[in-house]
Amino acid sequence: MADGQEQVAPDSVLTRIGQVVMLHHAGDREEARHRLLGLWAEIGVHGDALQRCTLAHYLADTQDDPEDELAWDLRALAAANEAEGEAAGDRSAGYEGMPAVRALYPSLHLNLAADYIRLARPDAARTHLHRARGAARVLAADTYGDRVRAAIRRMEIRLEEESGPTGGWGPPRQRP
Repeated sequence: MADGQEQVAPDSVLTRIGQVVMLHHAGDREEARHRLLGLWAEIGVHGDALQRCTLAHYLADTQDDPEDELAWDLRALAAANEAEGEAAGDRSAGYEGMPAVRALYPSLHLNLAADYIRLARPDAARTHLHRARGAARVLAADTYGDRVRAAIRRMEIRLEEESGPTGGWGPPRQRP
């Protein structure tokens, strides 16, 4: 490790990300973006994949330009894929972030669908919305899971309203 750099515990970084997200939700988007970018510089592009996924996922929400938001959402998805690949490659390590990454996939794909709608790319939006729906199968029947599934349904309606009916989408599957 280079001089002046310290190894930061994963829990510490995720806690700090959460604190900045609260700042963003309180309305200070500019300061939240600034602080999240500082964390990004701290962990680096080769830092822990779960940290990078989480950080990029929230950094996307602080962007003003839809292209920039898409770029951060794509970084988040790439980091999630990397984290899953690391977990698959070393099952003996019992990578603890894997369930957290799996729970993020529906939201990651949902955000990408929203990005592509804003950028007038409905086919790409449909692709990611379909992936969000598939990934949502792993979510628990809890508040988070219910919110994400409801957001997917709203996005399906929005996409259909904005781009017209599409074959094969139909209403969301009902649980027995």
